[in-house]
Amino acid sequence: MTGNHETDFERVTRLAKAAGLLEVAPATSYGTPALQVRGKMFVRLKEAGILVVMCALEEKDMLIELAPELYFETAQYSGWPAMLVRLPVISDEDLTQRLIAAWRQKASKRLAAGLAASGALQT
Repeated sequence: MTGNHETDFERVTRLAKAAGLLEVAPATSYGTPALQVRGKMFVRLKEAGILVVMCALEEKDMLIELAPELYFETAQYSGWPAMLVRLPVISDEDLTQRLIAAWRQKASKRLAAGLAASGALQT
């Protein structure tokens, strides 16, 4: 399913587009492919098979506790509003939900409201 940067990034980009996320642009962060909303990174590949996803700290702790096979952190991300996602084992549905949540965290309130009003986001 995944295993290299190109394939992983194609999957993430495809799911972000299918979710109807507005003003998303490809970028590079720490030398790896990333997605931004209005210049703010909300997701990036850490390495093949591992995705960094922005999220609220309380959400991160809950998700890591509930699904450690999908979500985890390293010492580098401890206390930081981002978690790591194992791409080979996460379903497209769960990954889409994480992308939407990360996008909402970084998008302006006005942009998020516009997407919600369009009915594109289904959570």
